[in-house]
Amino acid sequence: MAKGQEWTIGQLLSTSSAYWRSSTVHAAVKLEIFTVIGNLQLTVAEIGVKISANERGLAMLLNGLTALGLLEHNGSRYKNTDFGLAYLVKEKPGYIGYIIMHHFHLVDAWAKLDEAVVHARPVEKRSHGEELERESFQMGMFNLAMAIAPTIASSVKLEGRRHLLDLGGGPGTHAIHFCLANRGLRATIYDRKTTEPFARKTTESFGVADRIDFVSGDFNSGPIAGTYDVAWLSQILHSNSPEECEALIKKTVQILEPGGLILIHDFFLNDTMDGPLFPALFSMNMLLNNHGRSYWEKEISEMMSRAGASDIQRLEFQGPNDSAILIGTI
Repeated sequence: MAKGQEWTIGQLLSTSSAYWRSSTVHAAVKLEIFTVIGNLQLTVAEIGVKISANERGLAMLLNGLTALGLLEHNGSRYKNTDFGLAYLVKEKPGYIGYIIMHHFHLVDAWAKLDEAVVHARPVEKRSHGEELERESFQMGMFNLAMAIAPTIASSVKLEGRRHLLDLGGGPGTHAIHFCLANRGLRATIYDRKTTEPFARKTTESFGVADRIDFVSGDFNSGPIAGTYDVAWLSQILHSNSPEECEALIKKTVQILEPGGLILIHDFFLNDTMDGPLFPALFSMNMLLNNHGRSYWEKEISEMMSRAGASDIQRLEFQGPNDSAILIGTI
């Protein structure tokens, strides 16, 4: 339900139990149910052998997935829907299982939201393994960015720009598509050293590794080397405190050439901070996991202005979950 809509008891109970549906999807992706089935039609027993699962529990999961419309059931055999085949089978280019696993890794924290609210700080949560969590996060960000990066790259005009800084760029999805859309552009991804393998892999897979380099560092504590005529900050401010955001925007502006552009892409709240729905809920995700939050557009615009940017405006682009882009000129 969104702000302004009337609630019913049925809708409230559906919202309260919505984790039943998400947990069903999480379990299926974790067990690689869709990948195991692939293009085949398999029985419970056949799937059970492949994933070493008890048939009783597995049958319940498969029937739940069928009820959700993610599998089809024909007699004793199950098969993927066209949607499941396209987006939930690991070998497929549209696979989004990594971001689903990232959501799964957040479940423990969300179960302690009351604790985070009372103490206004992140909560302790179960570790699923540092490497696994890093892969799910980095490739999950790749999953999400791939859905919008081509549109952003075609709508943001960078003709004549030479060097783009993708700050906190992770696997470099946006840097890749900006380079694909602008032949004379090269890019630098600046992120933690642990993200470099993901960035190398993705830039090579898109054939632009010769135009995109990687610099490792912590942009909050260390300097940002180099000079650029475009800086792209996508989905990183919400992980930082207001003071850190202010400092980071100022630091970014300082390494831009005169006439350079700073672009900030994030989930922006309205000026009363009570909507849209996703940014409002996402702010609590930050409360649970770090010291950031969702910011409202005016707040970030004023930070950009204080840092030295002018002609600040919001681009027409409107992304999923109410993401938007602010642009300023140095």
